[in-house]
Amino acid sequence: MQLFVDTANLDEIQAAAALGVISGVTTNPTLLAKNNHGDVKSVIQQIAKLVPHGPISVECVTDDAESMIREGETFVTWSDNIAVKVPMTVEGMKAVHHFSNNGIKTNVTLVFSANQALLAANAGATFISSFVGRVDDIGFDGIGIIREVAEIIELHSFNSQVLAASIRHPLHVTQSAAAGAHIATIPFKVIKQMYDHPLTEKGVASFKADWDQLQKSNLTPA
Repeated sequence: MQLFVDTANLDEIQAAAALGVISGVTTNPTLLAKNNHGDVKSVIQQIAKLVPHGPISVECVTDDAESMIREGETFVTWSDNIAVKVPMTVEGMKAVHHFSNNGIKTNVTLVFSANQALLAANAGATFISSFVGRVDDIGFDGIGIIREVAEIIELHSFNSQVLAASIRHPLHVTQSAAAGAHIATIPFKVIKQMYDHPLTEKGVASFKADWDQLQKSNLTPA
C-alpha cells in the first residue's frame, strides 16, 4: 500500500518527502486555508516540485459539472502530476466521466459507502477516497467500508484505486492496508507516529550502550 501525505503545509511535505516513504500528496480547501496560503496555484506548484513523481490532488469547489470541468482543466495546467479532486455528487460524477475520457486523473472524495464507490469506479475515477475516521464518528465501521470497496474493485477488475482517507492514527493505517486499500493518505503527525515503538527505542539505547562499553574496553591497556 502506498502512502500519501494529507497536508498543504510546505514544511511538512518537504519533511515527508525527505523520509522517502510517500508517493503523493492530497490537499483540500480546508488544509490550504489552515496554512494561510492565498495564492493556491503557487502553493500547488511548489508541492508538485517537492513530490514530482506522485499525484497531487487539488479539489474543485464549484457545484455543477461544467464549472468543475473548467476548474480541473485549469488545475492540470499547473503541473504534470495533478489529480483533480471531485466530490461524490451527481454533478461530480459527470465531471469525472469527462476527465476520464480526456486522460485526466481524478480523486473522488467524500465517499462514505460502497455504492458511492461503485458509482465513482464506473465513472472512471483514478482514486476513490473512502473516509475512515468520519464514518467511525457516526457509529459505523470505516475500515469495514474500505474492505468492502476494495473487494468490489478487485472482483470486477475496475482500474480505480482505493484510497483510505480521514486517517486518525497509526492503527487506521494498518487496518486500511489489511483491508486491501491501495493507498492511505495520512497527516504528517501520523506518519511520524508510525515510526515509534517503545521496543525499538529500548533496543537502540541498549545497542548504543553496549557499543560504548565495547569501545571503552578496547581502550583499556592490556
